[in-house]
Amino acid sequence: MAETIMIVDDEQHIIDLASMYFEGEGFKIDSATDGKTALGKILADKPALVVLDLMLPGMDGWEVCRRVRATSDVPIIMLTARGEDIDRIVGLELGADDYLTKPFNPRELVARVKAILRRTEKRSLPAEDTVLKINNLWIYPDRRIVTVEGKTVDLRVKEFDLILTLAEHQGMVFTREKLLDVVWGYDFAGETRTVDVHIAHLRHKLKGMSPTIETVWGVGYRLDK
Repeated sequence: MAETIMIVDDEQHIIDLASMYFEGEGFKIDSATDGKTALGKILADKPALVVLDLMLPGMDGWEVCRRVRATSDVPIIMLTARGEDIDRIVGLELGADDYLTKPFNPRELVARVKAILRRTEKRSLPAEDTVLKINNLWIYPDRRIVTVEGKTVDLRVKEFDLILTLAEHQGMVFTREKLLDVVWGYDFAGETRTVDVHIAHLRHKLKGMSPTIETVWGVGYRLDK
């Protein structure tokens, strides 16, 4: 069954262009041109992923994202004509999974959507479940599950990828630039605060975890006992 991508943009030609590429890859498309309509459709129809423009009439994309995140974990890619770092950071702090600036390459948008959907895909439990154990932190890479003291912790896509990367290289110091390269997988140069935002989220969500995420001042981060 084809997965549905919700495209939210007040420019119909953007919706039409993106739809053409997504439909060519076998996705179904739903769309909205204003924030209020988009919010209602997202919560009611539960699409597989939302491509969300920030500058919308009535209710902007930031507010749509905030309200969606109050009740739903649907992946969100922010889409905007504005390229300032602060816009990107605000979107990520509100719970967006990724961010793409207009004008964009439709093929890149489709590639990012596919990557996020692969990571969030629900997998059946294998006969022998792989687990990475570090004290009270247990990570199940195949199922993308993290537990602390036996309790499952709800992490976003990039948060999981970030803690897994640190755990797989315990004790190794990663620069922010290296984490951007490894975890995000594309050119995010000059926006290393993105890493700081996600580290702050992880520290909050993984409170009580042993090992700890240690800041190496002037360099970056490492997972340490």
